[in-house]
Amino acid sequence: MPAVDPLSAASAGGESGARPAPGRGLGRGWPLVAALALTQTLGFGVLYYSFSVLLTPMSRDLAADPSRVSLALTVSVLIAALGAPVAGRWLDARGGRALMTAGSVLGAVSLLAWSQVRTVAQLYAVFVLIGVAAAMVLYEAAFAVIVARFAAPARATALLAVTVVAGFASSIFMPVTGALVQAYGWRQALIILGVVYGAAAIPLHLLAVGRPRTGKPSASDTSDSAQAGAGERAALVRAATRQAAFSLLAAAFTLHSAGTATISVLLITYLIHLGHPPLLAAGVAGLLGVLSVTGRLITTGLQRRLPAALIAAAIFALQAVGAAALPLIGATTAGAVAAVLMFGLGFGVATITKPHLLTERYGTTAYASLSGRLALPATLAKAVSPAAALALAQAAGYGWVMTGVALTCLTAAAALTLYHRLSFRRTSKHQSGPEAPA
Repeated sequence: MPAVDPLSAASAGGESGARPAPGRGLGRGWPLVAALALTQTLGFGVLYYSFSVLLTPMSRDLAADPSRVSLALTVSVLIAALGAPVAGRWLDARGGRALMTAGSVLGAVSLLAWSQVRTVAQLYAVFVLIGVAAAMVLYEAAFAVIVARFAAPARATALLAVTVVAGFASSIFMPVTGALVQAYGWRQALIILGVVYGAAAIPLHLLAVGRPRTGKPSASDTSDSAQAGAGERAALVRAATRQAAFSLLAAAFTLHSAGTATISVLLITYLIHLGHPPLLAAGVAGLLGVLSVTGRLITTGLQRRLPAALIAAAIFALQAVGAAALPLIGATTAGAVAAVLMFGLGFGVATITKPHLLTERYGTTAYASLSGRLALPATLAKAVSPAAALALAQAAGYGWVMTGVALTCLTAAAALTLYHRLSFRRTSKHQSGPEAPA
């Protein structure tokens, strides 16, 4: 009997590697979408965005330099990156209910522990736990649940709904955290955030996520068919990660993550360096959150008519233009706004494009495992690139940083363009094979 190519088997019959189960349309799935939209907003708000608000009072209370304290967030991001592939394998094999519920418990407990730290070392230890929790409950896990639950095009709508709502996490929780700190102090603020997060996320993940509906055997099934399912996923992952196409995706999303992370951290500082008042600089930088939602809406709408890889490549190229233009026109208010508009449209594009490209090429059988493989280098880049960019700015000036960001976005666009060409050739080859009608 001839060997079966796991990639061909995964993508046979359409974009899904598993035959869609009944009821996978969006109509009955809105409770799940609403639950994940809420838990993602809460998760990003309290596990990530609250840190910048708490940095100053924490540093003062711990009698530590802010740069030492801020390293805790980097530790969390690095741990989340390392945990992404492990979480992905769990999600493919067992679904999201247990993982996301346990991650919610860990996240709530970690927030409470954070409120009690007395040394920087204790803070780092807590943020190791927060990084583990983030890998279990944030976008990678939520997207895997959505991919398993919905068939296209309902999947795209569900992903868009979750990311649009969660895109306002910083706009909601940074002022809320600030108000809590002002009223109660940073330690009591964390206790309140931890209780609110646990009270909402734990029951929502436990009750709304449910079991995966891919027709695969359950996690408790120890039969040969269950073991074959695990073997099928492992074979697909091995075959996919050896492909040039997967390497191009990894390169594109890693480079783009490095560029966007650099801008998100250094934009306000650079605008002040260009001569803008701090309030104006913060206001212009605040456009990034709104624009990330706008970019996701545009991308999802265009994906129904145009190849997703080329849409993302075009937006990444526009970001390169914005980054390159900022040193040239950013000294004026209109110029700064124009450059940030060009760059900001791409802020959320990678988030919404990656699930589409992975399921389109590799199906859903091993989506979470493959997504975790892509998330590892991209998240590492997100953690490391701002510090590297700051060192470059101090050594050679911010102009070189913006040039570097432009080059990373342009290279990411080129990688996605080449990925599309490879995918197009693959599709054409299948269509013109021996089984195609003469």
